[in-house]
Amino acid sequence: MKTAMLVAQRIVADINERGNMVGDRLPPERLMLEKYDVGRGTLRESLRFLELQGVITLKPGPGGGPVVVQPDASSLATSLTLLLQFSNAPFRTIAEARLGLEPMMSQLCAERISDEDLAALKDSVETMNDNLGNQTVFLEENKRFHDVIAHGSGNAMFGYLVDALLGILDGSAIGIDYPEYRREAVHDAHHQIYQAIAAKDPAAAAASMHEHIQQYVRYAEKKFPEVLNAPIVWGQA
Repeated sequence: MKTAMLVAQRIVADINERGNMVGDRLPPERLMLEKYDVGRGTLRESLRFLELQGVITLKPGPGGGPVVVQPDASSLATSLTLLLQFSNAPFRTIAEARLGLEPMMSQLCAERISDEDLAALKDSVETMNDNLGNQTVFLEENKRFHDVIAHGSGNAMFGYLVDALLGILDGSAIGIDYPEYRREAVHDAHHQIYQAIAAKDPAAAAASMHEHIQQYVRYAEKKFPEVLNAPIVWGQA
């Protein structure tokens, strides 16, 4: 393993050991050079790598330097996109993955969701209903609904996976249109899933989510088959 990668691992280990929180500054460069016993080029390569992974941000100027931030799923989405592109995988791959994963997330969500997340899920359903004529709001609420369920499952892996998959499979970006009748159908499905989760019914939540994703796949296959069969390309996703 490259020295820069080993140093990056040590930096992350030290962040955990010190209990650094989001917004905390890391030690200045001269102290890090001494601690990790590497050259300036190697240290800066380590820091750039951690910045790309969303672990830190590098603030320029006096008083700047590396600052701890909260990683999100964007780097995971990039890595997945590149892996899928070099595997010549079509966008259908993402739809099939969601069909397998999201019913399980919904099942766990019905068992584990917090009152706060349940309120957020209800708000998403209501906001979508109030804005069915606005595709921008519809797309925002569609993503929020699935995000809340993924994170409400109590499984951090699911949360990041759905964030990444939705980042790759944004229908509006790849050419899938949502006319108002389709938005209404999505809202109805979301409402049904919400009711199952609110009722703490894992089986119904999983079944409703499975049908919801299947409806999406059937719609895309009928109206936009060329989109589902198109290869995933980084930058397009």
